[in-house]
Amino acid sequence: MSPVSRPVSLPHPLLPAADWADRFTLGLPVDNLTAREAARLALEHPPGWVRRLMVLRNALVAPFGLKGAAAEVRTSDTEIGGFPVVSVSDDRVVLGFNDRHLDFRIVIDVRQDRPSGQTLSVMTLVHRNNLLGRLYLAAVMPFHKLIVRTMLSGIGERVVNSRP
Repeated sequence: MSPVSRPVSLPHPLLPAADWADRFTLGLPVDNLTAREAARLALEHPPGWVRRLMVLRNALVAPFGLKGAAAEVRTSDTEIGGFPVVSVSDDRVVLGFNDRHLDFRIVIDVRQDRPSGQTLSVMTLVHRNNLLGRLYLAAVMPFHKLIVRTMLSGIGERVVNSRP
């Protein structure tokens, strides 16, 4: 199972000022995955190389006064995998926050739109507030795409391997 890049139309109602977006989808052979479960599968147990990248990212952005990624991956009613929950339903979770350099949302959708299974979608919406936001996004872009694809593939593997 390999994630597929899909277009995103801007402006988007979940972050109307967004000036950058991407979306990846993955077909899953299950019928009962919720968006919250998908978010937890993606964000609670990132691969070791992703955790190391986040530690490096935090060290690099700290001198600029930017919010660092959570050092500890937590999940509660108000956050999933260390990201604040903006809204949640069975088929959609919106995570994210606003910062000086950029505002972002991670949107995880699960749709029952296949004859035998669901489609999982992860969309990232970003509004770059200033030059630092533009530079930051340019620097993290190659890693972002790789991380999202890897995490989507990981969900697919865990879902398939957990089937009876």
